[in-house]
Amino acid sequence: MDLKDTAGKLIQGDVKGVISDVSKQLERTIGLVGIVIISLSAMLGSGLFVLPSFAAAMMGEGIWLAFLLAASVVLPGALSKSELASGMPSSGGSYVYLERTYGPLVGTISGLGLWASFMLKSSFALIGFSAYLYTVTTYFNIELNTYLVSIVALVLITIINILGVKKVKIIQAPILGFTLCLLLIVTVMALFDDSTNLSQPWDAAMGTDPWTIAETAAFVFVAYAGVTKVAAIGGEVKNPGKNLPQGIIISLAIATVLYCSITYMMMATIPGEWWISSNGSTIEDPIYKFVETVAGSKVGVFAAILAVLTMISMALAGILAASRFLFAMARDGLLPQSLEEVNTKYETPHWPIILTATAMCLAILLLPVKDVAKLASGFKIMIFIMINLCVIILRQTKFKHEWNPEFKAPLYPFIHIWGIVAGLALVYIMGPKAIIGGVAAIIMGLIVYRLYGKNHAHPRETPFHTFKQEFINPSPAEHKRRAEMFHVADFGSKNHLTLKEFQHALKHLGFEYNSDDTRLIFHKADTNEDGVIDIDQFLDSFEKGDDE
Repeated sequence: MDLKDTAGKLIQGDVKGVISDVSKQLERTIGLVGIVIISLSAMLGSGLFVLPSFAAAMMGEGIWLAFLLAASVVLPGALSKSELASGMPSSGGSYVYLERTYGPLVGTISGLGLWASFMLKSSFALIGFSAYLYTVTTYFNIELNTYLVSIVALVLITIINILGVKKVKIIQAPILGFTLCLLLIVTVMALFDDSTNLSQPWDAAMGTDPWTIAETAAFVFVAYAGVTKVAAIGGEVKNPGKNLPQGIIISLAIATVLYCSITYMMMATIPGEWWISSNGSTIEDPIYKFVETVAGSKVGVFAAILAVLTMISMALAGILAASRFLFAMARDGLLPQSLEEVNTKYETPHWPIILTATAMCLAILLLPVKDVAKLASGFKIMIFIMINLCVIILRQTKFKHEWNPEFKAPLYPFIHIWGIVAGLALVYIMGPKAIIGGVAAIIMGLIVYRLYGKNHAHPRETPFHTFKQEFINPSPAEHKRRAEMFHVADFGSKNHLTLKEFQHALKHLGFEYNSDDTRLIFHKADTNEDGVIDIDQFLDSFEKGDDE
């Protein structure tokens, strides 16, 4: 397995692709260093490029303390998710943990909430991208409608996701790494600048009231949203019980140091309330302002170009990551079948991608950047609260459900209670918009579950076993007939069947199963969970009656 390629898939949110890659190997191949790289690449981005100026508008120069407080609330969730990934190593992330712990109703609510948070974070990246693009076009005296460019970029990255050109997004990690190196160099340069006032950010933080600090911490919480994404491959790393929690904690520590140190120097270097533009609005390109002040406008524009590339790449990855939640929910019968079908030609879940992109377009056009960040943070905090509660529930019922993960989060249950209480406090402090967003997700989840999921989500093993009994040991003529029918149904001519093609073939072969039954059979056969099954492997496995 190519570690670089697999890391790229994880950064994109393509958990299924990662599991598919790793499942073909005889041994685990991702070590501690790989975990840290993957986690940091998934986390850093909009938290540095856009959030600092809006955070400064809330609490002034002491925003480094808000980033530090947010990290302390993330820590329990990071530890909890490490434990969940260790105990459920074949799962695909927070949605699966929540659905398996609380059941399909909460699974529907949390799945839609996770989808919304990833969708809004991706929208946030494109909104931030437009601000940096404006900086670049202004410098080169080029006239462009930045909103139009954002929408065009959204259309293009949607098409790329549908086409399945996933390796394009592997540029995200090196671009972000190069940007961070530039920022670290500029930060060191600022230390030797005569105009730098190192005491100002400290004094500002110490002089800010606790409520404002907490409100700002809740706002910047989304900056740490990607720290636990690597937990989705907990069973695919070397010694996951040790490397996974260490990797997550190291990544969180590095990200916290970067956020706090860069924002500290940013506030110490630039004089006055620089985050407010001449028209009274909050600027959306703080990194450009920081680099320009320390290294000049040319280097600042270069940093803005890197920011544009990074944030487009993050939005590109974000659409796939968000769409996977809809795809996973449909596979569990919580959403209609169309959302789990993959494109015949490109073998990508096109409808979840299109639905996610449409929602992103509405967010870009209708929501102010601060509201997008606040809603994304609010959803993410709520998910972390539920993740912490998952561990408490599983540990308290371990004798009934045999919960014995390789890694167990330390300081149980105190650190988990801290994560829950602090998370609830941050959601309350964020104000009505975050609470309204959470309530909206709950109402939407209840409606979707009541209208669809309740009647389709119950797993039924009997049809699958009945089908296997009917399918094994065919005569040579029957085997030939089945193979011909499956290949006729293979409209993409890739020796693969999508769900709809599989259902079409079974119907013409005379197997009388309803839609839910055939979906269950397909999911059992789709061992790689990529939305397609290999015809030859399927026939070879099922006709011989191999064990699952």
